[in-house]
Amino acid sequence: MSVFTGSGVALITPFYDNGKVNYESYENLINWLLANGSDAVIACGTTGEAPTLTDEEQIDTVRAAVEIVNHRVPVIAGCGSNDTHHGVGLCKGCARAGADALLMQTPYYNKTTQRGLIAHFGAMAAATDLPVLLYNIPGRTGMNIDAKTMAELVKIDNIVGVKESSSNFALMSEYVELCGDKLDLYSGEDGLLVPLLSLGGKGVISVLANIAPRNMHDMVMKFLSGDVKGSLKLQIEALALVRALFCEVNPIPVKAALNMMGFNVGIGRLPLVEMEPENQEKLRREMIRYGLLEN
Repeated sequence: MSVFTGSGVALITPFYDNGKVNYESYENLINWLLANGSDAVIACGTTGEAPTLTDEEQIDTVRAAVEIVNHRVPVIAGCGSNDTHHGVGLCKGCARAGADALLMQTPYYNKTTQRGLIAHFGAMAAATDLPVLLYNIPGRTGMNIDAKTMAELVKIDNIVGVKESSSNFALMSEYVELCGDKLDLYSGEDGLLVPLLSLGGKGVISVLANIAPRNMHDMVMKFLSGDVKGSLKLQIEALALVRALFCEVNPIPVKAALNMMGFNVGIGRLPLVEMEPENQEKLRREMIRYGLLEN
């Protein structure tokens, strides 16, 4: 039940000035991303500002992504929650909207125990027969999925992979050791993609891919085809831009970058605000250096 190999874009959600979802901008962006090598689209994840979307908006936005993509690549719907019952409803809604797979992060704030994770993810995975990618991002949620817990979770038939954003390569190695080919490993950190691929990873779910889709696709495919030096060269060249993209809370900078590129995606919903002018200028300089903007 592998979902994809390559570069999946952690897609932003564009808004009009009045705060409503801008589906025209969404379509333009998705079509450009697919024309430039994106291997999967992740709709309404953290980068897509799912926490500030209503359930209706989230499901409608996933449905729009499915219709725009039109089977060209898999559409993975973010449907995580810190409320299992709420998460089950989102899973069912995203499945009805046509998603090809689901992405669900560990519960945040109220968190849980490792046994609670197994119960939480198990209940949500059981809500549909779609393949499920888990999302381990302790910097946002305050907890890790331990390796022994992951080994239990992959016994659930449709839990097939993890987006890993812990930067903990010892933990990732344990995932590989205990789960083997039952777990597909994807990088959730653009700056650590090549090291993760060396552990047998299948690709990345990338913020940078919103603005540099071809480069991220090539970074994965070069590595998987044996051109490790070529892949590493692309990784090193992108590091300064990645740092600029995360100098403020994601997705503030990547939305600013897309606006500079003419995609008119608006700014984030509160509590996200516009990027600080000095940071925006730093981002602009890195985009010029990287070849995304003209000087």
